[in-house]
Amino acid sequence: MTNGSPRVTGRDAAGAGALMLAVNILCAAAGAGLGALAGATVAGLIAGFFIGFFLAIIVVIKRFQRL
Repeated sequence: MTNGSPRVTGRDAAGAGALMLAVNILCAAAGAGLGALAGATVAGLIAGFFIGFFLAIIVVIKRFQRL
């Protein structure tokens, strides 16, 4: 008898972590860029980091919801 759900491997966990990091860095960089245009680079970076953190969680859930 086989289990219907696929097993989660270390490769899946590493992929999820890399995806989270990439989304977070991308949002932080975009926030810093927009903040630089407004004259508040650090504030934009911090805002982009927090937005990226929550967006990364959503992206990983969508990508790996079958596992």
